[in-house]
Amino acid sequence: MAEGDGANSRLVLIIVVLASFLTPFAGSSFNIALPSIAEEFGLDAVTMSWASLAYLLASAMFLVPLGRYADIHGRKRLFLLGNLCFALFSLLLGLYPSTQTIIALRVAQGVSSAMLFGTGVAILVSVTPPKQKGTALGVYSASVYVGLSTGPFLGGFLTQVFGWRSILFATAGVGLTAALMVLLGMRGEWREAAGESFDVAGSAVYSVVLLALMYGLSLLPELSGLLPIAIALGGAWLFLVIEGKTPHPVFDIGLFRRNRVFTFSNLATLINFSATYAVTFLLSAYLQYLKGLNPEDAGIILMASPVVQAVFGPLAGRLSDRMDAKKVSAVGMGITVLGLVPFALIDGATPIAYVVGSLALLGLGLAVFSSPNTNVVMSSVERKLYGTASSTIATMRLAGQMLSMAVTLVIFSLLIGRLEIVPEVYPALLGSIRTAFIVFVAFCALGVLACLVNAGNGSAKSESS
Repeated sequence: MAEGDGANSRLVLIIVVLASFLTPFAGSSFNIALPSIAEEFGLDAVTMSWASLAYLLASAMFLVPLGRYADIHGRKRLFLLGNLCFALFSLLLGLYPSTQTIIALRVAQGVSSAMLFGTGVAILVSVTPPKQKGTALGVYSASVYVGLSTGPFLGGFLTQVFGWRSILFATAGVGLTAALMVLLGMRGEWREAAGESFDVAGSAVYSVVLLALMYGLSLLPELSGLLPIAIALGGAWLFLVIEGKTPHPVFDIGLFRRNRVFTFSNLATLINFSATYAVTFLLSAYLQYLKGLNPEDAGIILMASPVVQAVFGPLAGRLSDRMDAKKVSAVGMGITVLGLVPFALIDGATPIAYVVGSLALLGLGLAVFSSPNTNVVMSSVERKLYGTASSTIATMRLAGQMLSMAVTLVIFSLLIGRLEIVPEVYPALLGSIRTAFIVFVAFCALGVLACLVNAGNGSAKSESS
């Protein structure tokens, strides 16, 4: 389908907006329901963490390989399959939940979301006229923020009124609606890398590295966790070797060596999401266990940060067009640090207003960082590498989310262990939450340094051209 078909581009925008809303909504709404799920099935703190982490881990493991597969064999068909599978596995998780199936079906959801992450934006850019791409991508970004902001509120409301299963049924409905729209109206297939080989070896090693690393971290502090971590490190070296020799690599490692702006901006993305993604999980537990709020009220409070992001994100994006985007993103990372610090000091008597104000400040920091940093990444490469740049920053985002939950998992393992969250465990839970935020403040401080170093790398225009 030729670029610029107005009717098709509008329909594609609507469909991609639905899909881009779906995945963050599924993650944030499920997190708010986790305490209710844990109570029903008697899940311990570590298993609760894995129920959230499994979704991110599967997405990260398959995002890059599936994105490359779609470039070769067709983005539309994989996008359609992703919507159908997401709807199916959400429905199954709502109908047949158990201690055995929760994590397995969350993995299946994660793989399905990777199909959407790896194709949606690429399809949107392929059909949108050049002068309208910025607007289309702005709407896409706003839909992500809407998914994040409405997830805790709607998830809490649905959990409180209809039970947590209703979240999954609603998610399945959105996925099925998007799939039907693809079948009935989306024209085109988009196989821009047709005829090229698929890097099976690199894809397999890439996925195994992430799996081994996360599994190893989950076993700490037991010594048995060292073996999978060692396997992950060895696999990372093997992955670099394979990608250096493959004519059509699944991941272009050379771009990081050639382009410092690209490298440091992606590093900043990784750090930022590592420090902030687990905030919803941690504060959901804090508000429901330690403050005694119901899921609906907790969800309303947690909306503060993504609502501020949705309001200020587009403004920050326009600001980065007029100023040095690298410096704007550094300011955003600094504000994020200030937003995280108050959470390292909370206790059972902390006022709700304190939590809301801190979340709003955190949301402002994320807004000022995210859009300008994405602008830097996309401006640092040639047009022919836009797809690679978009896929890479999405991978850094997912890896950061996964690392954020992994850090939380390790802290919960050390300070709480495999105990169900009951009142006797609340002091250990509070200590775990505060410790996690101390670690995340340190992460973001390193992120400020990465942004400042990046600001000294000169123009954000392509260094590889």
